[in-house]
Amino acid sequence: MGSTSNEDSTHDEFEVVVVGAGAAGIGIGVALMHAGIENFLILDRHEIGASFARWPKEMRFITPSFSTNSIGMLDINAVAIGTSPAYSLQEEHPTGRQYAAFLQSVAAFFKLPVQIGTEVNKVVSQQDRFVIETNEGNIGARFVVWAAGEFQYPQDRPFPGSEHCLHNSLVRSWKEINADDCIVIGGYESGIDAAVHLAMAGKKVTVLDRSEVAPWKRDESDPSTTLSTYTAQRLRRKEVSDRVSLVSEMDVFEVQKDSADYRVLCANGETFTSKAPPILATGFRGSVRLIADLFESREEDGFPLLTEHDESTITSGLFLAGPMVRHDKHVFCFIYKYRQRFAVVAKAIADRLGLPAEQLEMYRQWGMYLDDLSCCGEECVC
Repeated sequence: MGSTSNEDSTHDEFEVVVVGAGAAGIGIGVALMHAGIENFLILDRHEIGASFARWPKEMRFITPSFSTNSIGMLDINAVAIGTSPAYSLQEEHPTGRQYAAFLQSVAAFFKLPVQIGTEVNKVVSQQDRFVIETNEGNIGARFVVWAAGEFQYPQDRPFPGSEHCLHNSLVRSWKEINADDCIVIGGYESGIDAAVHLAMAGKKVTVLDRSEVAPWKRDESDPSTTLSTYTAQRLRRKEVSDRVSLVSEMDVFEVQKDSADYRVLCANGETFTSKAPPILATGFRGSVRLIADLFESREEDGFPLLTEHDESTITSGLFLAGPMVRHDKHVFCFIYKYRQRFAVVAKAIADRLGLPAEQLEMYRQWGMYLDDLSCCGEECVC
């Protein structure tokens, strides 16, 4: 994707185009409506909630859903005020397919303008507008909100020989893994989730994590840096703990394959073998790389450098929503975190369009309008 183009003809013109119809795209769409913005469009190359629908069958939300709207606390997995996955789905930890259905119901209830089956090939920045080049023609927009997410862009080539491995995002069901012993590379949430489900299916599992203090050992309370209580609880089950070996300080640098085995080579000289392809739980590159030339990168971690309104520092009018939003040491990788920035983005766009956006103030009372990051970062004391 680039910043210049000779093609100026467009099929339609919008004030705002949102790329992605997942949790971030649907949530930001509702916020745009509440800001009084009417002429906008949400694009997705598949369908609403496509990434969630592609989760492994057994995978569930680690964040619990409760119908707490009646006491003034928004369901932690909701993307819009007045909604609750717990109420709609009657599930505390919904599956990906269930959550995709929830997002579809939110889009239908708010009558969001979603256009599915549209592949965005390029985003072109012009003087005072954008041209979004798609498989169905060009679309013009004054503002673009990139909300395309991460799951469909896995980090599946982190080291030599990783082509012999299977990234966890490509697994349809953990019951389909045909082996008695498995190796999982990566010890954060997705890696431990894989290990739990493999163990429940009767497999012996070895989890290798490169860090000195692995996620399951960290004395921290932020689920962005340590295991969630839901995952830690599952890991303690006897039928799981008896079958799972957790090994830290194992920096995998290569995987080799011969006719009989897969060999996982670590920097400290240790080797682990398996009959099945090792599972890669190595995270995601994210979709922002598709428009990387329109963002500056943070020196410390390579994530997009953003203004206080989650706007690109080099491309005016381009905003980011979703799990790749970072500010200083604040990580917005869960829905309940990045949804707090929807109103910030919607208000910034509304201000430039000359709209009062007074309805967005209700987002504050529901914990969905975090524009003061100084109040974040308090650790639990007990």
